[in-house]
Amino acid sequence: MNKITLLILLLWNTGIFAQEEKTEESEKGTHRISLALSHVNVSQGVKDSGSKWLSIPAWSLDYDYWLSNKWAIGLHTDIIVEDFVVKADLTEEDETLERSSPIAPAAVGIYKATKHSSFLFGVGAEFAKEENLFLNRVGYEWGTEITENWELGLSACYDFRWNAYDSFLIGIGISRKFKPKHKE
Repeated sequence: MNKITLLILLLWNTGIFAQEEKTEESEKGTHRISLALSHVNVSQGVKDSGSKWLSIPAWSLDYDYWLSNKWAIGLHTDIIVEDFVVKADLTEEDETLERSSPIAPAAVGIYKATKHSSFLFGVGAEFAKEENLFLNRVGYEWGTEITENWELGLSACYDFRWNAYDSFLIGIGISRKFKPKHKE
């Protein structure tokens, strides 16, 4: 065996045995609360009697409970902080809807596909003084740990409001994880 092959095998074996085995703690039973600064984007907005793309500031307040390392359930709430007008979908006329600082909670299911990526889907409603609208939500979240209990995250969600209008949200936020201590 030549010296180069022997050196490669020696370094390769040393690298294998030098690696630490890091055991990750189970996410099962973990609670997570998130606060995000977001923007809700609406393509069928109305401004000055014409169509306009709207980007409306919002807060997102989310709660999740992890059933396992891959699955969670939660309540994700978007709070839009401005009033706006949109053109309604699926109508023959140019019907518009006024929305006064709506709040849109949705019950969601979350699937964590990778260490940093999760997909969510759910149902909910948008509540405003004018009228309430039923919605479906799909989304993607990316997160990374800052410390053991804190996480930085990015989110993108699409809301389908039945017979009304659609929107998508982009946000950046911070999450705090809580895991109950088990008695031994």
